[in-house]
Amino acid sequence: MVAELKYEISQNAYIKLVLHALKHKTTAVNGILLGRVNPQNDSVVEITDSVPLFHSNLALLPSLEIALIMIEEHYGSKGLGIVGYFHANERFDDAELGIVAKNIGDHICRYFPQAAIFLLDNKKLEALPMGKDQSPVMQLYIRDASKNWKLAGPDGGSRLVIKEPAANAVLSDYISSEKWQDVVDFDDHLDDIKK
Repeated sequence: MVAELKYEISQNAYIKLVLHALKHKTTAVNGILLGRVNPQNDSVVEITDSVPLFHSNLALLPSLEIALIMIEEHYGSKGLGIVGYFHANERFDDAELGIVAKNIGDHICRYFPQAAIFLLDNKKLEALPMGKDQSPVMQLYIRDASKNWKLAGPDGGSRLVIKEPAANAVLSDYISSEKWQDVVDFDDHLDDIKK
């Protein structure tokens, strides 16, 4: 029997994606998850970094292709590959995985079959400052045998974990100090290449 895959995200990758979503609260945002399969345990995908992509025109194919090529070239030399996709919906109450996210996820799966999609859970994010929950503020989506994206359990459960247990406390501090202002995505880079 094949063990279920687990996805372990580093604090840095996790916080960068959430802050990107907070910087652009009124638009959909996306990003790329970078990592590898754990060499000692092939049932764990280690997500060590992330790259915020866009906050406008998420489905614009030429920009996405350029971004993916640049990401692959830069991080490939560091032994990392694209292992998944992050998406935050435009509307606070929208918890559905849209067609754009599914299509980008399908594209990534062609090159990394264990790829996952993380969808920001706004309700968990809103409750973050009030509690001591250590679980990610994201929902985990994986592809099933028929190649459809499905939510991994009610909330991804133990299949999606943050490597550092204090990540949500750090995230709360960053939110209160408005650190999202420092996040630069690929859209920002295209507007000003100094960023």
